[in-house]
Amino acid sequence: MNSFDSSMLAIVTRDTMHSETFNHAVRLVADFYLFKGVLPLAMLCALWFDTRERRQWRREMVVAAIVSGFLALFIGRVLASCLPFRQRPLYDPSLHLTFSIAATPEAVLRTWSSFPSDHAMIWAAVAMGIFLVSRWMGVLALLQCVFLICIPRVYLGLHYPTDVLAGMILGVGVTCVVTRKPIMQRFAPAIVRFVDRYPNVSYAFLFVLLFELATMFDEPRQLAEGVFRHVLRG
Repeated sequence: MNSFDSSMLAIVTRDTMHSETFNHAVRLVADFYLFKGVLPLAMLCALWFDTRERRQWRREMVVAAIVSGFLALFIGRVLASCLPFRQRPLYDPSLHLTFSIAATPEAVLRTWSSFPSDHAMIWAAVAMGIFLVSRWMGVLALLQCVFLICIPRVYLGLHYPTDVLAGMILGVGVTCVVTRKPIMQRFAPAIVRFVDRYPNVSYAFLFVLLFELATMFDEPRQLAEGVFRHVLRG
C-alpha cells in the first residue's frame, strides 16, 4: 500500500469506533440507494424536462450522461476483473486498522477487487454529465459523489482512497469522451427523437433503465450469481 493510502486511511479511521451512532449513520449513507444513484438521476430528470432554451441539446446531453454511466459501470467491472486483484482494506489484517463493518454481504466483497471503485466511476460520470449542462447542479452532484459515496466507502474500509480517486477520474474521462460532439451525435439525437415519437413506451423503458442504474443492477447480478452457482453445483 502506498504512503498516500496509508496516511489517508489512518486519518479517516482514527476515530472510527468512538461513536456507534455516527458509524451507523455512515453505514446507512453508504448502503441507501437514495444517497447513491437516486439523487443524481433525479437531477437528470429535472434537466430532461427543462423547457428553457436549447431543449434538444439538453436532452441529448442527458442521454449521453446516462450512456456514460452505463459505460462506466461496464468499464469498471472489466478493469476490476482484468487488473491485478486488490484486497479491500476491510479484509487486510496487515493494515492494523479498525473499520466500522459495512452492511454489504461479505462473500461478495471478498471476491471483488477494490480497484477501481465502480461506485465512484458511475456517479462521477453521471455528475460530470450534469455539470456540462448545469454548473450549479453539476457541482452539487460532484459533491454528493465525494461526500455521500466515496468518503463513506473509504471510511468503512470498502476502498482505498486511490480506488475512489481513480474511479472518479476514469468516470469523468468517460463522460468527456462520450459527450464529444462527433460521438454524441451518433446516438443521442436518434434516441431523443424516438422518445418524442413514442413517449409511452420510452418513459416506461427509461423508468426501468434508471432504476437498474440507480441500484447498479444489484438484483440482476444476484440472480446471475445464483444461476451460476446452481449450474456449477449441478
